[in-house]
Amino acid sequence: MRHRYLPLTALFALAAASVGLLVLSLTLGSVSLPLRDVLSALLTGEPALAQEVVTGLRLPRALAAFAVGGLLAVSGAILQVLLRNPLADPYVLGVSGGASVAALLAIMLGLPALGVDGFAAAGALAACLLVFGLAHGPGGWTATRLLLTGVVVAAGTGSVVALLLALGDETRLRGMVFWLLGDLSHARRWPWLLGLLAVAAVAGTLLGRHLNVLARGVVQAASVGLDARRVQMGLFLASSVLTGAAVSAAGSIGFVGLLTPHLVRLAVGSDHRIVLPASALAGGLLLMAADLAARVAIAPRQLPVGALTALVGVPVFLLLVRRHRS
Repeated sequence: MRHRYLPLTALFALAAASVGLLVLSLTLGSVSLPLRDVLSALLTGEPALAQEVVTGLRLPRALAAFAVGGLLAVSGAILQVLLRNPLADPYVLGVSGGASVAALLAIMLGLPALGVDGFAAAGALAACLLVFGLAHGPGGWTATRLLLTGVVVAAGTGSVVALLLALGDETRLRGMVFWLLGDLSHARRWPWLLGLLAVAAVAGTLLGRHLNVLARGVVQAASVGLDARRVQMGLFLASSVLTGAAVSAAGSIGFVGLLTPHLVRLAVGSDHRIVLPASALAGGLLLMAADLAARVAIAPRQLPVGALTALVGVPVFLLLVRRHRS
């Protein structure tokens, strides 16, 4: 009975923690606000200063952080089960790098926000297709070939990003670098990001049984009548769209898609009907916490949120590698 209710308890705890951290994000910053002023600003629009800070700056940023973290975590969970490797994520596989290259090109061309979004999604998809094309060999794709090819593509996109920065306009260089390291200060498209996250979490929950089967291998999937190749391609496409949306909104933020699904599986098990929605909540919670730390650590100056996630992610990644080898 205890194990039966553990996943629901974990989901409720993650949701409650997300709400609590959201409230904390609205009160803390370079200007601290009492909770009563925050509530008054949300409900009545008074006082004017609090209303401007809360609804104009902190609330959109916190919700964008939650949405981007959730999208990266769901994308990472999908890639990990498809490759049957806990070390897979959009950052490691080059999908995030492809989105970054395309988004930087859009920024250099002076395209509007919608154009940056479209370029980022297309870049993520192109990187995904490139990984698939290069990894295809005798007998089709294998998880090991896909992972190794993704690492190489990620290194290649990193080199292209460096070239773009070297060729970019000096007046935009600082903003481009800060965006590449993860910047949520201009993420104003949080409503559709939250909508996309909700759709991804619900769809992932409904497809959880298929993911559970795929996690056991293509042969096992075929034995129960599942068209594994078609499902794999559809899920890789979905992962590319989610990654492109996240990167276009906040830049290249690594390790959220790697750490979150793995930690969720350690906590609630490997049933992806629970892992997907729990990853969405945990990823949003993680990035909201990192963004809050980035805002208050050396306020009024801000740190790039991607740098903070990397500081935590690198040692944990090394621990995962060590555990995967043992």
